[in-house]
This record gives sequence, structure tokens and C-alpha cells, in this order.
Amino acid sequence: MSQSQQPPWGPPPQPPGNNPYGTPGPPDHRPKWTQKRIVIPAAVVLFLVGVGIGAADDPAATEKTADAKAVPSATVTATATVTATPAPSVTETVTASPEPAPTVTKTRTVRVTVPPAAEDDGSSDGSGSGGGGAATYYANCSAARAAGAAPVHAGEPGYGRHLDRDGDGVGCE
Repeated sequence: MSQSQQPPWGPPPQPPGNNPYGTPGPPDHRPKWTQKRIVIPAAVVLFLVGVGIGAADDPAATEKTADAKAVPSATVTATATVTATPAPSVTETVTASPEPAPTVTKTRTVRVTVPPAAEDDGSSDGSGSGGGGAATYYANCSAARAAGAAPVHAGEPGYGRHLDRDGDGVGCE
């Protein structure tokens, strides 16, 4: 079967609307205002409705209401003005002084624990066992500061590695 021959059942159906692969249809030569099929008739109908509403006003009824409103009336206004003299005012000056702020005193209790003294081993210097007289122990740096011993150097009574954070030999610095 060749391409120019039509099949026995007829040509294939064409999709509705413009075919982008076929030839374009004839150009529309009508003016643009004729394509406005709804806008122009709607404007004409609105114009006629407005004319009908304006013509519905009855001039006789308008004159009757104008005559009814034309009845004169009298209004009497009385104004009374009372002027009172103000009583003399008394000015009292009060000087306030601020109260002193209360003093807050914080009390901190520090407990210093001293291990029991070792027995004398009979050394000639009287230092007991191992040097330095009575052994001194501070639980933390606050206790050492409260005792007036801070900073505590290595070899001094009361020095402990728990007081020396950076390990340089000086505690509670």
C-alpha cells in the first residue's frame, strides 16, 4: 500500500480545532469590535434599564412631598451661662527622701577538717612523722582562703593535688 492511496475505510479522523501540522485556515477579516458578542448587547441592556428607572420617578409625588416639608416651624433656644468663681487653691509641697536600701549580709560556714596528730617518733626536730608539725588539710580552696592560707605552694602544710587544678605546684591560685 502506498502513502498516497486512501485506505478502503476512508481517511483518518482529524482532531477538532486548529491542526498545527496542516495548512492554516483563512484569516479573519472582521473588525475587532464585531467580535465582542456579549459586551455590546449587555451595555445596551444596562443603558435601557437605567433610562427606565429614571423615567419611573413620578413628578406629582415629588411635588406633594416637597409641599409637606415646606411647613414652617418655630424653634426657641434659651442659653443660660453661669460663671462660678473658683475657690482659692492650697498648694502643699511634700519633700520625700528615699529610704536607704537594706544591707544584705551572707554568712558562709566553712568546715576545716584536720586529721589527728601523729604520734611523735622521737626525731630530734620535733616534727613528728614526716615533717611539717601538725598536718593541715583543706577540703577545697574556699576553706584554704577562709584560713588565710591561699595560695598554697607544694611542700607547705595544707597543699594537696585536689587544690592544684593546673598541676604547677601552686594550689588555690
